[in-house]
Amino acid sequence: MQVFAQVVATGSLSSAGRELGLSPAGVSKRLRRLEETLGTRLLQRTTRQISLTEAGQAYFERIGPLLAGIEDAEHFISRRSDAVRGTLKVSAPTSFGRMHIAPHINDFMRSHPELAINLQLSDTFVDIVGEGFDLSIRIGELTDSSLVGRKLAPVRRILCAAPSYLDQRGMPETLADLADHLCLPPHNHDTWKLEGPEGPVTYRPDGPLKTNSSEVIREAVIGGAGIALRSTWDVTAELDAGKLVQVLPAYEGSRNVGIYALYASRQFLPAKIRAFIDFLVTLYQPMFGESH
Repeated sequence: MQVFAQVVATGSLSSAGRELGLSPAGVSKRLRRLEETLGTRLLQRTTRQISLTEAGQAYFERIGPLLAGIEDAEHFISRRSDAVRGTLKVSAPTSFGRMHIAPHINDFMRSHPELAINLQLSDTFVDIVGEGFDLSIRIGELTDSSLVGRKLAPVRRILCAAPSYLDQRGMPETLADLADHLCLPPHNHDTWKLEGPEGPVTYRPDGPLKTNSSEVIREAVIGGAGIALRSTWDVTAELDAGKLVQVLPAYEGSRNVGIYALYASRQFLPAKIRAFIDFLVTLYQPMFGESH
């Protein structure tokens, strides 16, 4: 339809081809296919001129509004994809969302007054596509190949305990000494992936507390319940205040762990998702280090 309309408007196949980026032969082929589909001749073509048949004139008059409507729809969608508006549905871990997203959300919303935020905090992994999330903030190793991930910042995790606990149970000197201590397993799996002098090691912590909440583990270690592996973004204030002490400093959490923004597809990424990710990168680089 567009080729036919352009030929009528310009009066020649070569001029229409230049406008559409097609060769005259390509234009002729498309016109012939259109006429075969419709079962009628639309144009009378001679070496000197092109003229509309009666059917071609009637067809041209009727497709004009259709083509204009399609062009208007494309411009409308293009404008929407470039505008930060609508509702952005985000999933994030409870502690991280409370400490490092919630305090800054107003700044982002003020910069984008046509955007509403639906922020859901949970310590369980959500089904981004199935539950209708635009993106999810996850802390861990990037393993889900069905999603697109952008690393917002690295994560440093250390073993720590409260001074009151260490006063009672003593300071462990080796990784093997942890067998004589109360350890607080992570809320979403049962092993600690560590890196030490001998390289990567895995340790299975054991203790009396089991929970699905990272915040419960956090409060328990601060309260003196045992030794935990915590991210520095989570306990820096307590370390600085002396409420927590680093244990076995030669061992830290796997360096493959990072803070990631995960979303369904890189193709046609909506402006609202791109804007929020860029905002978080700008926010977290000074806090946690370079993103990748």
